[in-house]
Amino acid sequence: MTGKHMILGVGLANNFGVHPAAWRLPDVDPGAYADIAATVRQAQAAERGGLHFIFLAERLFLHGDLATEPPLFNMDPLTSLTAVSQATERVGLIGTASTSFNEPYLLARQLKTMDVVSRGRVGWNAVPSFEPDAFANAGRQLPPREQKYERLHEVLQVVHALWGSWGREAGRLDQGGMFADPAHIRPVDLRGEHVGSRGPLPVPPSEQGQPVVVMPLSSGYGLQAAAMYANVVIAMPMSIEQALEQRAIVRRAVEAAGRDPQEVRFITFAKYEVAATAREALDRIRAMDELRDLRPSLSRLGSMLGLPIGVERSDAPLTAKQLAMMNPAPGHAPSQRAARLARERWSPRDILAHGALDPFPSVVGTPAQAADHLQEWFEAGAADGFLLNFASFHHGIDAFVDGVVPVLRERRLFPEHDEKPRTLREHLSLPDQYGLDPRVSSSAD
Repeated sequence: MTGKHMILGVGLANNFGVHPAAWRLPDVDPGAYADIAATVRQAQAAERGGLHFIFLAERLFLHGDLATEPPLFNMDPLTSLTAVSQATERVGLIGTASTSFNEPYLLARQLKTMDVVSRGRVGWNAVPSFEPDAFANAGRQLPPREQKYERLHEVLQVVHALWGSWGREAGRLDQGGMFADPAHIRPVDLRGEHVGSRGPLPVPPSEQGQPVVVMPLSSGYGLQAAAMYANVVIAMPMSIEQALEQRAIVRRAVEAAGRDPQEVRFITFAKYEVAATAREALDRIRAMDELRDLRPSLSRLGSMLGLPIGVERSDAPLTAKQLAMMNPAPGHAPSQRAARLARERWSPRDILAHGALDPFPSVVGTPAQAADHLQEWFEAGAADGFLLNFASFHHGIDAFVDGVVPVLRERRLFPEHDEKPRTLREHLSLPDQYGLDPRVSSSAD
């Protein structure tokens, strides 16, 4: 752990939730996908609870069956976050922008302008695109993995250099004297195999200097890049043991890159559905499950347990014969969890509602149970914080803020609400940085 208080952020997406049927709930506006006011309300709910940031992922192509569900991702993360910045005061704003297609000068200008406009609350989730459909939308073929990361390195170096090109020494704006000292606003003159820029950038420092850089946990080239540039690494472990192992890998890589591992925050995905009772929380998920065809999910659950599961008896616990026939994969955490829930006499539909198919930990229960889960991971040193996901944004964020956050505060695991606006860098207890980190600039050359 890096401090006594955990970091909490919420992943937003299509304004409905991560459950594919959240848009069909009777109290939800089906037009919310294109309504920025819905995104603002969700961000304000997170801010009301003192959550440290909201996070918007992206995909650069349209996918899914639009006949039955909306796109999973936001229409455009950076545009949406700019609008949200004007309706909020202190919650951090982390958005995804691909290094595969964006030119670094335009990307650096947009992100740093957002940071200035939001008074230092912006983070950039820097990722290369990997889907053939995304490259097709840019009129390009999917390049080799090595080439994608070559470009990512170049983009990150040029963006960092441009962020620092309007030096802090240029001074404060003063109508009675010099607007800014041009001696401290200089070109960067960088050129690589894939991208380059002359600079300088026409954007002064924000209240946090420059945006925070966020990157996903990956392997090989991706791990090397995160070790060199990321202030925050986001991972998707299924267990405390896996999280500790992944965190150790990140620490070693960061140290090898010449940086201090204590300066990099390690955040993991988790999903919560909370209500007064566990049964009520499960029924909220089941209400959404009833609005879609569950046969594919039941089939997947059957594969995890090693036995066929149909719709006919999906509301009843497995029989003694079925329990005896179960054969979950020994090293597969989701399968083992599904088997445990089956032995606890939950029905297949309830097992699905518990999040058995989720690719990250899921807690469906009371606020105290959610707080217990967060506390166990945090105190084990498995994470500095958590990226929260909710089946329905319409009620999930408020339920967490009103139910779980007070419990965490009572346990002194989450800070009391501070009315003073703060930067994202301060939220995350990150050290100051302006321009490319000199500890890695030599290895980045």
